[in-house]
Amino acid sequence: MKTNSTVVSNGKQNKKPAGSHNTLLYLKQHWQLYVIFLLPALALTLIFKYVPMGGIMIAFQRYNPIKGILGSEWVGFKYFERFLSSPDFMTYLINTLKLSIYGLLWGFPVPILLAFLLNRIQSTGIKKKVQLVLYLPNFISVIVLCGIVRIFLSVTGPLNLLLGTNINFMTMPEAFRTIYIASGIWQGAGWASIMYTAALSNASQELKEAAIIDGANIFQQIKAVEWPAIKDLVVIQFIMQAGNIMSIGFEKAYALQTDLNLGTSEIIATYVYKKGLLDGDYSFSTAVGLFNTVINVILLILVNKIVAKINDGKGL
Repeated sequence: MKTNSTVVSNGKQNKKPAGSHNTLLYLKQHWQLYVIFLLPALALTLIFKYVPMGGIMIAFQRYNPIKGILGSEWVGFKYFERFLSSPDFMTYLINTLKLSIYGLLWGFPVPILLAFLLNRIQSTGIKKKVQLVLYLPNFISVIVLCGIVRIFLSVTGPLNLLLGTNINFMTMPEAFRTIYIASGIWQGAGWASIMYTAALSNASQELKEAAIIDGANIFQQIKAVEWPAIKDLVVIQFIMQAGNIMSIGFEKAYALQTDLNLGTSEIIATYVYKKGLLDGDYSFSTAVGLFNTVINVILLILVNKIVAKINDGKGL
């Protein structure tokens, strides 16, 4: 019996190297096939992801388009010092942080609540119709959304007609953040709830039925059965969003800007756009953008460590 077992075990051990050898032999014989399929993706990644990283050097140079990156004068951290010593630096930084933090605090829980509500709908037909209505705003472009918001909040818009007033909300600096965050929640909350809805489908129905039999109310059912099914996903999404606090796209903020609400609507992203593309100060705008990216990376690492300590070592 021992000899048979050793022969069988040796046979099994010999099969693994043979299989790996056959795989390597197949790869060597047909390497052209793999190159053909991988080359386009590799080329696109190199061209559009890695090659543009060389443009970061502009932030440390007095960039001259004629001389190019390699021929421009090196000035070190001059543009970073210029931005940090600017009297408007704190205004742009605070506006960016407020817009992001308030958006995270108000917008992050909404998709989770929507997922819990959708999970309570028993009828499949009704659930699909509700989901369709919630997902549709996500497919509206940012510029079209801003146009809708401007029309809705204009002096002659539906809101003023409903309230019987003639207030131009787009010229009010104190209203900009509310408009920006509320419109963002309306556009993206439904689509963001898809992940949580899918995760809730993994919640144990047996445990849910047992909780109902034991007399658990809706909140107790969510806490005991549904929340554990999406907890890890919520943590990951929170880390990702909190780490991107400084990453606000300029499109929406710029499209909702007016001359009268610049006090709250001018953020780092719009400042970079204006300095780089409108004023042609490429080196300075690149330095500001790089500063923004570095802050983002630092925040992502800090948030990940904090959440990992709170969440029993579970982070990204």
